Order: sequence, then structure tokens, then C-alpha cells
Amino acid sequence: MFQKVLIANRGEIALRILRACKEMGIQTVAVHSTADANAMHVRLADESVCIGPNAAKDSYLNIPSILAACEITGADAVHPGYGFLSENARFAKILAEHDVTFIGPSAHHIEIMGDKITAKKTAVELGIPVVPGSAGAVETEQQALKTAKDIGYPVLIKATAGGGGRGMKVAHTESELLVAWSTARSEAKAAFGNDSVYMEKYLGKPRHIEVQVLGDGQGNAVHLGVRDCSLQRRHQKVWEEAGGPTISPQQRDEIGEICAAAMRKLKYSGAGTIEFLYENGEFYFIEMNTRLQVEHPVTERITGIDIVYEQIRVASGEKLSMSQDKVQFYGHAIEVRINAEDPQSFAPSPGTITFYHPAGGVGVRVDSAVYQGYRIPPYYDSLIGKLIVYGRTREECLQRLRRAIDEFVIDGIKTTLPLFQRLIREPDVLAGNYDIHWLEKYLAENKV
Repeated sequence: MFQKVLIANRGEIALRILRACKEMGIQTVAVHSTADANAMHVRLADESVCIGPNAAKDSYLNIPSILAACEITGADAVHPGYGFLSENARFAKILAEHDVTFIGPSAHHIEIMGDKITAKKTAVELGIPVVPGSAGAVETEQQALKTAKDIGYPVLIKATAGGGGRGMKVAHTESELLVAWSTARSEAKAAFGNDSVYMEKYLGKPRHIEVQVLGDGQGNAVHLGVRDCSLQRRHQKVWEEAGGPTISPQQRDEIGEICAAAMRKLKYSGAGTIEFLYENGEFYFIEMNTRLQVEHPVTERITGIDIVYEQIRVASGEKLSMSQDKVQFYGHAIEVRINAEDPQSFAPSPGTITFYHPAGGVGVRVDSAVYQGYRIPPYYDSLIGKLIVYGRTREECLQRLRRAIDEFVIDGIKTTLPLFQRLIREPDVLAGNYDIHWLEKYLAENKV
């Protein structure tokens, strides 16, 4: 087992990793930018190192500084959390060259799943169902027109590198196609330095379903069921559920086993999430995230498995602590992401939290690193924390969530709590009757 883990992240996820390490008796090193000198994970860690100024590119993305912090403190492993360097294969390779363990999959697995075209090819080879689309990059106008005709309109053009909804364009007709194709390429070039795009069939009203997997790199892998993350705006998740309100236990086990078998074949190590679009009873692979996800707590809540604990264990060379037949699913869990944003316009709202009272009680978990008097810096993601609620049934879970949202108080800044107060009373949400476009449509039609 590791002696000392360096946490290469910030905010709630840094605190989540620190807590897991503490429970396992592992020393912790917090790295931070100058803006995060008073952060909770910095205060609670055994050691802390300032790795650069406010901007992420100069601190949390600064590989030489993080490596220097490992050497200074004698850390023998790094947990990257999510975002920043969590899916950077070069970072994983550099750590390995310096005999520091990267708590995550191999650089090779990060690479093949990081490029969406290679990921899709790999998924096909592993027997994972995929969305009909181009075999590889669409490089010419002629190729774009032919591919779109073969797939059938509407089509979606997507950047091969990247995420967060950038470099994505929809074309409903041939006349829209070339403009969408060239715009997606320009956006991709500007955002990711790579103008390569591919094309796939655009699904009209799909749900976003994902399967949580764990592997130990030794040929063992399990799935931990499904999550429904369809309530999104601009491709950013807002509300996540486990299990999916529309996925039967039989469907869950079928798609879960396909994913787990694929991970066994790959000899995948650590936590990963395979994301699908789901429409009319069919699953279509979109991508795989080779890291811990923001929404991992809902899966932990319905399985009783600590995913971060397993990540650390398998990275140290141990086998998975469970086999598939030992994974049991209980009840229903929902997570809402509370952001420092205007609840209508979603404009960021950094500033000082003047009063903070998180929700509590039976079945309520709050993952957050903020406290009263804490100043939310303007330089990073606006996530304040996550409210995770559990119930024996989805109905009980929703009742508990309504109570917990009303109980949660954050003053001094604008937050998205009022949005959830509205959503928890919406008939479509209560019935689980929503798709990936539902929230954007709702916000456009229901301006406060």
C-alpha cells in the first residue's frame, strides 16, 4: 500500500480523496494555487505545497510543479481526481518514469479512450453497441456529404479531441451540413488545437445513461450498475440518478455485463465510466471517461462500495475486493450539483459565503469543501458541492431531496439551489420523464 498520496486537484473532490486516504491510514499531500491557500483540503492534509499562481495552467495543470511537489514530499502516488490532469496520458507516463504511481488507468488506456474515433473503434472491437457513424475522421466536404447520406439526417459532427460540448454541431439537412462541418472544425481547432471531426447519427430524444466500471488491471472487472444523467444544459450534467428511472434491472445487468466483459478483455485498471445515449430500448456508446466521475457518490450509495478506496487499492497492485456476484443494488439515489451560478442565466457568481448551512438527516450526504467565510475564487469550475440523497424507492428519494433542498442555505453568493427547488416540483422530473434536451427546453420556456 502507498505511504503518501499527493492529491493533484482542488475543491470537493480533493477533500473526498483526502478522506479516503485518511481512512486507509495513508499520509496526504495537498497541492494548491495561491488562490486556494485557505482551501479545506489544504487545511486538513498532512502536508501542503503551493504549485503556482491562480490560473489553472500555471498551477493545477503545471506538470513540472506537481512533479517537484512529489519529490519534495516523497509522495509515492498521485490521485488526479476529475478534470485537470485526470485524463492526461502524458502526465501518467511522466509519473511512471519518476517511479510515482498514477492512481488511474494506464497511459495506453487513457490514450485510446481519449480520442473519440479510437474509442469508438475499440468499443466496436469489444462488443459495446455504438451509434451509427463515420469509420474515422471526416476530412473533406465530399466525404462529409457521403457519410451524412449513408447515416441518414439529422447528423451530429463532433471534435475527436475534447469535450464539454465544444466542437459539436447538428445538421438536419444537406444544405446545413457543410457549414456545420466547417464550424465544428474551426471550434475544435481553437479549443483543442486539433481540427479533426467525426460524424454520427443524431438521436432526437435520447437519455444519457452511463455504466460505472471498476477493474484491477489483472483481468478482473465489475460493473456497478447505471446512472441516468440526462438533465443537462450545454452538455453539462446538473442532476444525476442511480439507477436509471427508465432502465429495468434486466437491462442494467445486460449492458453492465457487456461493459464489465469489455474491461476484463482490456485488462483495465481503476475506475471508469462508459457513457451511452439510450433511445427506444437501445444503448449507443458515446465515450468512455477513464477517471472518477463527479457523480460517483450516487453509485456508492446504492452499492455500498467506496469507489475511491478501490481506485487506491488496485493502483497499489491489489486485486478488486469484490466479484460481480457480490455487487448488490439497494434503493435509489439522486445527486444535484450546487454551483456558484445565477439559477436562471447560469452566469458565474464568485464571492464570499457569508452563511453556510448544509442539509442533513437520514439518507443525506453533502460532498463539499466550502465553509462559512470561504471565498469562491473566479478562476475555476463553479461547483460548490454536491447534495446526494438516498431512499428505498425513487419516490422516497424525491421526498427526501425536496426536504434537503429546502433545508440547504448558502448566503453571500448566487447558487443553483432555486433551480432545484423548481425542478423538484416539475411533473416530468417527478415521473422520470425527461431526455437530454428537456432541461434546456424547460429553461427557455420558464424564465423567472
